[in-house]
Amino acid sequence: MGGSFNPIHHGHLICAQAAAEALGFGKVVLIPSRQPPHKPQVMDLATPDQRLSMCRLAIGESELFEVDPLELERTGPSYTLDTARELRRRGHTSVNWLIGGDMLAILPQWHEAGTLIQEVNFFILARPGWDFDWDKISREFGHLRQNVVTAPRIEISATEIRDRVRRGLSIEYLTPKPVCDYIRQQGLYR
Repeated sequence: MGGSFNPIHHGHLICAQAAAEALGFGKVVLIPSRQPPHKPQVMDLATPDQRLSMCRLAIGESELFEVDPLELERTGPSYTLDTARELRRRGHTSVNWLIGGDMLAILPQWHEAGTLIQEVNFFILARPGWDFDWDKISREFGHLRQNVVTAPRIEISATEIRDRVRRGLSIEYLTPKPVCDYIRQQGLYR
């Protein structure tokens, strides 16, 4: 599961856990992106090291989750295709990638999307009641309809968390306590 994780929050973790359980996966690897290509001008993006630290703090000693900094070790935009190829180079026989239902509409615009869809097994996290007009997506992505996993409805967003920090409001219970403490100690999102 890739993402900016700016910051990581309970919504990320709960939905990823639900998907792993539904799909029978024993491990979820969180891969924070260095520079999300679809968010090139984010002004309040914590540094890569800070986002990596928050991911590690969020999962603690979890047996389900692990964090891989591989995108942070590269320069330039974080393209999923490059990450998938690196994972294969490391010995992974297949790459399963979890994305939110909101990303499905722009997936055909991702870097080398035609090649990407051949090299990565995408699973789509959908909220209850989520609907997508499959007629609007190109045929080569149509098979993803069978890869939709219903996730719990969790109304938490990183944007909301950053906004609450800026306004001096509590973010307790939106993200794991160690992440709340880290955001406060680092003075992030103010």
